[in-house]
Amino acid sequence: MIVVLVALEVERQEVRRRLLDVRVERHEAGTHFDMGVVRGRDGRSARIALALAGRGSSAAGVIAERAISRYQPRAVLFVGVAGGLRDWLALGDVVVATKIYAYHGGRSEDAGFRAYPQAWNIPHEIDQAARHLALGDDWFPEPQRRPRVHFEPVAVGEVVVNGRDAPEIELLHKTYADAVAVEMESAGAAHAGHVNRTVPTAAIRGISDHAGGRKDHTDAEGWQPVAAANAATFALALALELDLDDDSGTPASTGPADPGGTAGPRYTVTSHGENSPAIQQNKTTTGDIHLDYRRGAS
Repeated sequence: MIVVLVALEVERQEVRRRLLDVRVERHEAGTHFDMGVVRGRDGRSARIALALAGRGSSAAGVIAERAISRYQPRAVLFVGVAGGLRDWLALGDVVVATKIYAYHGGRSEDAGFRAYPQAWNIPHEIDQAARHLALGDDWFPEPQRRPRVHFEPVAVGEVVVNGRDAPEIELLHKTYADAVAVEMESAGAAHAGHVNRTVPTAAIRGISDHAGGRKDHTDAEGWQPVAAANAATFALALALELDLDDDSGTPASTGPADPGGTAGPRYTVTSHGENSPAIQQNKTTTGDIHLDYRRGAS
C-alpha cells in the first residue's frame, strides 16, 4: 500500500483518473480516501490510498498521520505542483525533493529574521528507486514528450510565493540557497512520517510556475493540470517500484496499544498439515500475528 496525498483538486483529479477499481473509504473523522490500483505495462500493480489534504503543512500533517495510522503504508508520497526558483526549470518538469525544508520557522528580531532550519532528507530506498525510474522512458506514456526529472531540495512555507522580490525569496536565497522549488505542504507530511517510526515519505512536484509574478498567467495557460499530471504519472510509476511484494494496507487494529513499544510489522502465517509448526518453540515474535492453522484431512 502506498499513500498519495495532494493539496489541490486538480492534483487529486490527475492522480485519481490514473487509478483502476476506485472505491471510497470514509475515515471515522470524515476524511474520504480513494482506494484504487495502479497497474504497470509489465503487469505489476500497487494499491493506492489517495486523499485530498488541502493547503498548508498543518493540514498535510493531520491527513498524513490519519492515513499512516489507518493503512500502515509502505510509503507516503505528497504529489502536486510547485513554483520553480531556477530559470533552468522548465514548466512541466518534475522535481523529486531530495530534501524538504520547512523555512518559516525562526525568530524575528530588530536586526531581522533568524531562521531555525528544519529539514527531512528523502529516504534512501525512495531516492534509489526514483533515480532508477527516471533513467528510463517507460514511466511516461509518450517518451518523446517526457518531462525532465530533477533531484533537488524543495522549500516549504505557509504562503504562495509569487514574486522574485518577495521577502520569502530573499530568505530562501540567503538560508536555503540549494532549494529549487517552493510549495506549502510536504513538510507536514514528512514530519508525520518521521514521528510514525520513520514511515518513508517523499515529495514529487511538477513545476507549474516560476514564483516570479506570473503565476496567474501560467495558471490561465493551463500549466497547473500539466504539471500535476506529470507529477502524478511519475509518482504512480514510483509506487509500482515501492509496493513490490507488499502485504500491508489493511486498516490498523483498534485494539489496545503496545505498551512496550515493540510492535512490528504484521505477519500472516499459514500452516498446512497436522504436524507443520507455524512458530517454533523458544522463539520470540513481536507484532500483530494472525495464525491461520488448517489441520490436514484425516
